[in-house]
Amino acid sequence: MRHRVKGRTLGRNAQHRKAMFRNMAASFIRTLHAEDEDPNKPKVQGRIITTLEKAKELRPYIEKLVTIARKSLVHEHKAQSFSTTAKRNSAEWKSWRESDNYAKWAQAIAPAVTYRRKAFALLRDKLAVQILFGELAKRFETRDGGYTRIVRIAPRRLGDGGYQALIEFVGVHDRVKQRRTRQAPAPVPAAPVAESAPATAAEPSAS
Repeated sequence: MRHRVKGRTLGRNAQHRKAMFRNMAASFIRTLHAEDEDPNKPKVQGRIITTLEKAKELRPYIEKLVTIARKSLVHEHKAQSFSTTAKRNSAEWKSWRESDNYAKWAQAIAPAVTYRRKAFALLRDKLAVQILFGELAKRFETRDGGYTRIVRIAPRRLGDGGYQALIEFVGVHDRVKQRRTRQAPAPVPAAPVAESAPATAAEPSAS
């Protein structure tokens, strides 16, 4: 019996599953900024195709990463009021570094740095972390969960006949339901009224 056993083993041990989901999550996020010269460039950005079971296990992994990135936005906005736009190592930047605003900025930005380190520990990919915090966090800033969707693909995979599915980020290829308005029935034209023949005088009867 599988009491208190969560998730699918997928025919792998724990370390293999962890490495597989880490690579899949990094590849999934990197599809948003795929280069044209990349031979493995996806046909659609923000979408990968895998087996149905792997997609269902990958989804909570990605949702957790996006939630971590969203939490850092609050601290980044708070620290922005104490930051400076001066060039690094310039005289203005050095004076800001020695001021009280730097201490306040460092204290405000510290939780956001912690969230980035957490995400990097789960992804181990610098570019994927940059996309996660620079684009996905702002894209889903006002959305509480449900950042991805899974769509089943009818044809099975050649070779082993596995069920395939695509997993993608929501907000781009969403289906918009069109509400059908009931049209009023067209008015029925009135039937034409037959004109009556004019009355004629009665002929005299023969006596």
